[in-house]
Amino acid sequence: MSAGDNMTMTTVPSQKEHRSGDGVASLLKRLLRMRETGLILIILALFIAMSFASPYFLTWVNMRAMAMAFAVEGIVVVGMTILLISGGIDLSVGSVTALAMVIAGLLFLSGVDPWTASAVAIAACAAIGATMGFFVTRVGLHHFIVSLAVMVIARGLCLLGTGGRPLGLYTLPPEFKFIGQGSIGVIPVVIVIFVIVVVAFDFMLRRTTLFRKVFYTGSNEKAAAYSGIRTKKVVFLTTTLCSALCGVAGVIYMARFGSAQPTFGIGMELNVIAAAVIGGASLSGGSGTIFGAILGAVLLSVVSSSLALLDVSVYWQDIIRGSILLAAVTIDHYLNKRRG
Repeated sequence: MSAGDNMTMTTVPSQKEHRSGDGVASLLKRLLRMRETGLILIILALFIAMSFASPYFLTWVNMRAMAMAFAVEGIVVVGMTILLISGGIDLSVGSVTALAMVIAGLLFLSGVDPWTASAVAIAACAAIGATMGFFVTRVGLHHFIVSLAVMVIARGLCLLGTGGRPLGLYTLPPEFKFIGQGSIGVIPVVIVIFVIVVVAFDFMLRRTTLFRKVFYTGSNEKAAAYSGIRTKKVVFLTTTLCSALCGVAGVIYMARFGSAQPTFGIGMELNVIAAAVIGGASLSGGSGTIFGAILGAVLLSVVSSSLALLDVSVYWQDIIRGSILLAAVTIDHYLNKRRG
């Protein structure tokens, strides 16, 4: 064996090690640039700070309450995120969620079994979304205006159907209440349903051709249409899906509280949009992830829980949540300008 061969044998491993080191460094840089990584770090920092600020923060009772608080609302966040990616927005999510409770509650009180009543309520919410999709795709109105009108109409229907008073559903069967109040081991069923919804739609959004069209439509609707994508159909379906998931959330809320509140969900649209935008969904469409949006919902839930434990006034909590949304939208605006 020659000296040249020995030199080759000794230098090859060092080149591989160098490439391996570059690969690790590149992976770390990508992770640090990801919006989700920043959100996780912020959430961890809040957890650490609150563990010192309040002895009640890291208790099982508080952790369970936080998880329950954002889990059902997180189902709506999933629908809103997909709609934002397609280039739309829905201001009616809170009112439609409340309407699902009211429809299912009224049907149950009239003698319909709760499962059938819930199915009808979810179908009604999907029909509301389809109606909004029709006005957006066929009539040519903007999502903002259509959803604003539906927000008012749906809330009015809630108040009309109940006379402005909550519906007491004390005779709901235990097997139905189980979906809102039961647990599998120590894990609430609500959280199990939430995780299933998140994993399913996150997988579809990342892996399926149908949901990839949502990104193309939101990024550039005209270019997507020229490439053969039926963009109006995509917008119609995402609008319908968002309202249908509001119906699912409304049914779970009804099972959880054992009542139908006509005023429930006021301000929910703020939390849902804020969670999606904080998680990386652009108001201009074309970008966002389910995982990021859920991290945004977790962050808002941690902030709300922290403010409550620190005995901060409810009015200040609204101001802080609004400020967080404004900051997230501002960051999104500058990121879009940089991409442009």
